[in-house]
Amino acid sequence: MLYLAIALFAVAAVLGLTILVKWLTHKNAPRGVVYSHGLVAATGLVLLAVFALQHPDNFPKVSLILFVIAALGGFYLFFQDTIKKSNPVAIALVHALLAVSGFVALLLFAFA
Repeated sequence: MLYLAIALFAVAAVLGLTILVKWLTHKNAPRGVVYSHGLVAATGLVLLAVFALQHPDNFPKVSLILFVIAALGGFYLFFQDTIKKSNPVAIALVHALLAVSGFVALLLFAFA
């Protein structure tokens, strides 16, 4: 389950990078990419939460916390996008930094 969460977060990272590149070039990201990014990342987060519930003594706490905070930022970005406000690139960069930090922490937990 943990390795599947890692794989899903890796896919979500690639999709998120696609969105960020579009935003940095002042273009809109394709809806399918945006929805896929959120769905894949949310599935990874659910799997990580289930892993934490199944292993309450040994789970990646830092990673889980960082991913939850990144998810909250992702919800904010998604809702800003749905109401057609300008793309808040600074918040997107913080969202990405939190998610990458969570991913690195998860990799260290799984493989160290």
